[in-house]
Amino acid sequence: MQRLGIGLIGSGFMGRSHAIAFRAVAGIFGLETVPVLELLADINRPTAERAAKALGFARATDDWQALIADPAVGLVDITTPNTLHKPMALAAIAAGKPVYCEKPLAATAADAQEMADAAKAAGVQTFVGFNYLKNPMLALAREVILNGEIGDLVSFRGIHAEDYMTDPLNPWTWRLDPAGGHGAVADIGSHILSVARFLMGDIVEVSGQIVTVVPKRPAGPGSHELRDVLVDDQARALIRFANGATGSIEASWVAAGRKMTLAFEVTGTKGTIAFDQERMNEIQIYFTGQRRGREGFKTILSGPDHPNYRDFCPAPGHHLGFNDMKTIEVKAIIDALAGGPAFMPDFQEAARIQAAVDAIVLSARERHWVTV
Repeated sequence: MQRLGIGLIGSGFMGRSHAIAFRAVAGIFGLETVPVLELLADINRPTAERAAKALGFARATDDWQALIADPAVGLVDITTPNTLHKPMALAAIAAGKPVYCEKPLAATAADAQEMADAAKAAGVQTFVGFNYLKNPMLALAREVILNGEIGDLVSFRGIHAEDYMTDPLNPWTWRLDPAGGHGAVADIGSHILSVARFLMGDIVEVSGQIVTVVPKRPAGPGSHELRDVLVDDQARALIRFANGATGSIEASWVAAGRKMTLAFEVTGTKGTIAFDQERMNEIQIYFTGQRRGREGFKTILSGPDHPNYRDFCPAPGHHLGFNDMKTIEVKAIIDALAGGPAFMPDFQEAARIQAAVDAIVLSARERHWVTV
């Protein structure tokens, strides 16, 4: 049995999710390579030590560069705010270590491409945390499409809507820092764009709209000082795919009442697939040619006949959750590091997703269609 030393930078929401996945993956999937939680880095020593203890890491540091250089760390895992992704990833690549980074990969497509090119030149494997792509229902949707079961692709309609920035009194955070990239179109729009590419293929042209709904926010918790918001709260785009299909995407973090609406419809000449992450364990499929008066969508519940589900539960309809998708993602990373199938999305794919984000923003600002 081999050991893979994990070095985690950042211990917030996503850092915790990654740690849970690394602790669970070997037992669930019976892997020959076992992740070992070696070292955790965070903004200061007390924060890092508390997080290391809570998440099960052997050691803590307030120096992310020391983490990358540590000989016990075999995989560098980055879950920090977006502004730090590029310097940390490039440092890990320079050290010859594989990198697992949360999305969006970088502030701009140019930065993301620089990171992808550096990894390619160094021969370093890279992995990006678009974990919703690891939902067994997404794998089923892709299989149905590739098998031609709904015919030739005609259109894609997708949305990622949440409400965590709806309250105008929510304070200014790193998510609103333009140095880290765009707003909702990058933070959650990148997820629906990743789904669109996963199911439909390359996006070649976009016509975008971006809107800042809350123009000022408190500078900090309880502060009376207001700070300008320079990124978008919601975005929309018409899109054209390389295969000739067309569609639309929408992203909003001010959609009151929406907690995790990552939803899409893919329409083909012989049917339609519909999915919503708020009901992540089911998918709906409609096939043409049904008897009149009996037409309708068929609901399929996730179960052991779908990829990776059986390792969690032998019974259908018993439901997986968010951290299970992250565990599936981590399993795919470990498989790739062990010489198995290449992991997707890697830095190159994440750069293509970021190129679509940048194109939407440029299109919105210049008010015309933009080639991706």
